[in-house]
Amino acid sequence: MKGLYLVTPDWDDTEQLVAVSEAALRGGAALLQYRHKTASPQLRREQAARLQALCRQYRVPFIINDFVDLCLELDADGIHVGGTDMGIAQTRASVGPGKIVGASCYGSMDLARAAHGAGASYVAFGGFYPSRVKKYEVTTPPAIVAEAKRTLPLPVVVIGGMTAENARPLVEQGTDMVAAISSVYMADDPEHAARAFGSLFPG
Repeated sequence: MKGLYLVTPDWDDTEQLVAVSEAALRGGAALLQYRHKTASPQLRREQAARLQALCRQYRVPFIINDFVDLCLELDADGIHVGGTDMGIAQTRASVGPGKIVGASCYGSMDLARAAHGAGASYVAFGGFYPSRVKKYEVTTPPAIVAEAKRTLPLPVVVIGGMTAENARPLVEQGTDMVAAISSVYMADDPEHAARAFGSLFPG
């Protein structure tokens, strides 16, 4: 896991969602998470299936946010769960050992350690900066990245108001992936925006 971790916005327009996602994948996005909190079950399944086919075409992992049943139905590559979602251990038991299981740990090393113990594949910290999409307190200390890399054998993802510029100090501390929504999906040139994030991870 290395590079741009693309997270979808709550767009009901499936064609627009797929088109912009493909532009970002052309730009080198390394992983795509489908996240749509307000979609109907029918729309969510339709969009997830379209995005999964796209990810397979570009050979990048496809992860679904929250909905374990949908992850299993589509045989997606993994699932991401937050602090209020089904517990990591229960999620791991549901999807089995072969799937990616990501855990939102906000600004807490205690949550990160617990996630590791429960079988998480990676830990995600944030928010670090104000976000145009997600509402949360911007209280995550940047030093948590270095601490996590020093003490946990898991990839670290950072999220929250990320741009290619403000993510750089976190990458320098050892961040493995930078998660972005609006910086890519709301960019004038999503492919170029994705490349800018990818350039933080040379080689």
